[in-house]
Amino acid sequence: MLLTFQMTSVWFVYYDHNIRYTQLYRMTDQERYEQMREDLENLKILGVDIASITCDGHKALLKAIRKVYPHVLTQRCLVHIKRQSQTWLTMCPKAPVAQELLYLSKRITYLKTYEQCNQWLADLYYWYERSKVYINEKAFNQDTGRYWYRHKMLHQTTSLIIKAIPNMFHYLDDPQIPYTTNRLESFFGHLKEKLEIHRGLRPQAKRNFVKWYLHFKNNGK
Repeated sequence: MLLTFQMTSVWFVYYDHNIRYTQLYRMTDQERYEQMREDLENLKILGVDIASITCDGHKALLKAIRKVYPHVLTQRCLVHIKRQSQTWLTMCPKAPVAQELLYLSKRITYLKTYEQCNQWLADLYYWYERSKVYINEKAFNQDTGRYWYRHKMLHQTTSLIIKAIPNMFHYLDDPQIPYTTNRLESFFGHLKEKLEIHRGLRPQAKRNFVKWYLHFKNNGK
């Protein structure tokens, strides 16, 4: 099974990408490691055979995967990396260094071959080597006695991309591995449209609506 994972509002959904089937879902009030670990352990107890997991890279989820399914490939959703980079850098950054990184981030979802991937990694490496002094520049706050990154969003985006690299390109080795969670986001988009029609529902009724929606979607398969 190729599993995609998505969090929306207070729902965790574990979705089989191939057969488009919700294997497990949970209502919660927060993104907790303990809950994610329990969900994955329940999937293992149920005998669900997971070939890979595509997710948005939430730290708690990555930690839970390492604990319960340490040998399963974890594919980072490239669209999430791209969108988060654009959010932090903005669509029109002023600094040339940030403009270059924004351009690199936009290319992520177009990497379809090993040659394209290797070229992108080389471009990222040379960009970082030229820019690392600027990226890691710190300032000292005399009032708090602490250092902080002068170009915080640039540094944060750089860290996001570099830390994701080990799990960004598994789909090149196995074309069946989804490199985005777009299918699941489309699924949620349809659900949100249905909820909008019934936007006057009370919280409990809304939760029941989502439960039955997932139930009938699964039975339809």
